[in-house]
Amino acid sequence: MTDQPPYYRDQQVTLLLGDALDTLRTLPDGAVDCIVTSPPYFGLRDYGTPGQYGLEATPAAYVETMRVLFAEARRVLADDGTLWLNLGDSYAYPPGSTHRQGQTGQRKDCTFTAETIRGTTALPTKNLIGIPWRAAFALQDDGWILRNEVIWYKHNAMPESVTDRLSSRHEHLFLLTKASRYSFDLDAIREPHSMRPQRRPRGHKERQRLGVLPAQTHSTSQRDEPGVDGHPLGRNPGDVWDITTKPYPAAHFAVFPIELPLRCIKAGCRPGGTVLDPFSGSGTTGAAARQLGRKYIGIDLNPDYHDLARERFAQGVLDLPA
Repeated sequence: MTDQPPYYRDQQVTLLLGDALDTLRTLPDGAVDCIVTSPPYFGLRDYGTPGQYGLEATPAAYVETMRVLFAEARRVLADDGTLWLNLGDSYAYPPGSTHRQGQTGQRKDCTFTAETIRGTTALPTKNLIGIPWRAAFALQDDGWILRNEVIWYKHNAMPESVTDRLSSRHEHLFLLTKASRYSFDLDAIREPHSMRPQRRPRGHKERQRLGVLPAQTHSTSQRDEPGVDGHPLGRNPGDVWDITTKPYPAAHFAVFPIELPLRCIKAGCRPGGTVLDPFSGSGTTGAAARQLGRKYIGIDLNPDYHDLARERFAQGVLDLPA
């Protein structure tokens, strides 16, 4: 158990030690502008911490835990705020079985060795449970607006030894909002065009209207140069993000790469706003928020991770270039 206080606070970062739901209940309404988080995945890892999430008896119980938690997070989120929820999937195995979960494993575990997994009897063995979409639909039914499913493609994903299915090389990242109008800066995450935007030939629109040319989609931003296809600041990055996994060297577990929360915060948190991660871990989301000049509130139940994050932020060193 940590001998440090259950909080850390400086001008930009606040770290709180405790249960995510209980701690969220202590925060005021609309206290944060953006939530970027990755809860413990269902049935994949026992961290030896009483009250930890992810060890519920059934997928339905886990999904209900997520629904209740994010209902409270919605209260804490500003009306024009965004929630970016990263969830990995898992397979159904009997409780106590020993097997190799492979790349679907929890982001805070980098070993993926054969180990005892709590499992579930709610589905026949070897079923892909579909936890990310079950949770997304539960949040949608609870009032959240589901705006995007982003596929986080990991081309350097850890190999799996399975021979009767395909290896998993992606995870899900859902963008959810409280309202139909929300803070979102697409320009902040635009990518370079694969080729230089082309000027449309004279009469293009008329030929399109007459059906001579197929309709084509192009940006309608006021900053578009008249007669030119494509936004001058770059293209929409789309909903498949190729981001390489990168371990945090101070941790014995794998954290998600800082590029993931960097992109979410750039797009979904107003300048000078506050970012929240109810499952802060080693503080990767906080490191991204700090780089981008946002404030950060991180919550974690595990005292070891709390201490690790404290040390990370106390050093005052930026992790990676934005």
